[in-house]
Amino acid sequence: MADSTPDARRPDLVRMEAIDKRFPGVHALRSVHFDLRAGEVHALMGENGAGKSTLMKCLSGVYQPDGGRILIDGSEAALPTPRAAQALGIGIIHQELALMKDLTVAQNIWIGREPRRALGRLDEARLNADTAALFHAMNIALDPTTLVEGLTIAKQQMVEIAKALSFRSRVLVMDEPTAALNDAEIAELFTIIRRLRAEGVGIVYISHKMDEIRRIADRVTVMRDGAYVGTVEAASTPIGKIIAMMVGRELTDETPEIPDLSAAEVALEVRGITRGLELKNIGFSLRKGEILGFAGLMGAGRTELARAIFGADPRDSGDILVHGRPVQITRPQDAVRAGIGYLSEDRKHFGLALGMDVRANIAMASLRRYADRLGRIDERQLGRIARDYVERLRIRTPSDRQEVRLLSGGNQQKVVIAKWLLRDCDILIFDEPTRGIDVGAKAEIYRLLQGLAAQGKAIIVISSELPEVLRLSHRIAVMCEGRLTGFLPGGPTTTQEQIMHLATLRPDMTEATAA
Repeated sequence: MADSTPDARRPDLVRMEAIDKRFPGVHALRSVHFDLRAGEVHALMGENGAGKSTLMKCLSGVYQPDGGRILIDGSEAALPTPRAAQALGIGIIHQELALMKDLTVAQNIWIGREPRRALGRLDEARLNADTAALFHAMNIALDPTTLVEGLTIAKQQMVEIAKALSFRSRVLVMDEPTAALNDAEIAELFTIIRRLRAEGVGIVYISHKMDEIRRIADRVTVMRDGAYVGTVEAASTPIGKIIAMMVGRELTDETPEIPDLSAAEVALEVRGITRGLELKNIGFSLRKGEILGFAGLMGAGRTELARAIFGADPRDSGDILVHGRPVQITRPQDAVRAGIGYLSEDRKHFGLALGMDVRANIAMASLRRYADRLGRIDERQLGRIARDYVERLRIRTPSDRQEVRLLSGGNQQKVVIAKWLLRDCDILIFDEPTRGIDVGAKAEIYRLLQGLAAQGKAIIVISSELPEVLRLSHRIAVMCEGRLTGFLPGGPTTTQEQIMHLATLRPDMTEATAA
């Protein structure tokens, strides 16, 4: 839990009262209330599509509310632009970092505000000195002259924080700040957040990760369907209550029964896949109706294995058999023809066409089926099919003509699943299927995967969240440094400790487990 709680008598830095916002066909915010005190971390939570980001965009001047008012230091404020918000000390760090990779750290922080010498020449020395002073005040070790492209995601995030603080921000909004960080990097970020809180900065912390909320937040405000649900103290409120506030119902955390698949047909067999130093003689089989979870630490080779099977990356050697027959897969089109679908961990770049609508995205892998000899698409038939999948998968969208970029993360993921179901793939590879998805949407994705397995689909799930692997998998394969180090049964008998043992089983260690 958070190690200090701000005094409730401290003045509000921010008070948002009865905020209302509409977009065409969508009532995004409905009389929402939110307040932020000096020297606190206030978590803002809710399912994807609840309105959290929209509310913060109103605070940061990106959107203008259609109703309600915003008070800064007790006085009503107009925030017509992001620059106006910055002038009032409001900074926001978006989940998608907005740094220019080919510029230095210092150049990114002060872009558009660079110190100048006589005749307008850039004062490089002062630029770097100002940046070094900023880093010293934050107590972080970072060279101002380093190019951003050479930094880890965690270091880039610190640059974004420094950039926000360079505007003398007293309010800092952080949107899913740990989405791409490992445990050590999260600990480093939390150290900086605690230091800022001690200096009186008010921090709005948007996250889906319940364990983080207990560690870093003082208060939690929950939104649902664009409306304010309530505000509670983080330290004294059970996680189950917060989840119930988010989804409007209690979520069960049941581990499904493990079916007996010993007589089921082998849908996919992989033999000796090798690719440079990334993959070393990988072999396994996957049966119809089975969910095979892949666990491992960062760099273990799980995504590389999925991409090699799907033909997205070349392999040096190894064979792939589908339903007992060898198949030649050298590109993704070969895999799709063989009945393999791959849902990438980066759905926005590799799974969706964000500027196109739901209908087009669902039909993307199957368009030839719905074209006549002249290549004309039967839009009526596609519309009926798309609407059927929207209903079956409970995709929350105003219509099948809604642009996919406007959907929440969970609903975007469902669109990708619908695409491969329409293609009628027998083998589905899900890489980080719930990354960036809230707890309610996660439960829906879990039920969907379990339902697909019950229909006979053969499923691979790659996940960095061990509770997710344990909850979903009928069997668990564990990798370490490009090697398959062992298999574990799914179900309640397997523990996270057993998985971590295999995930750290380096080549020079003799013990191995096989199944």
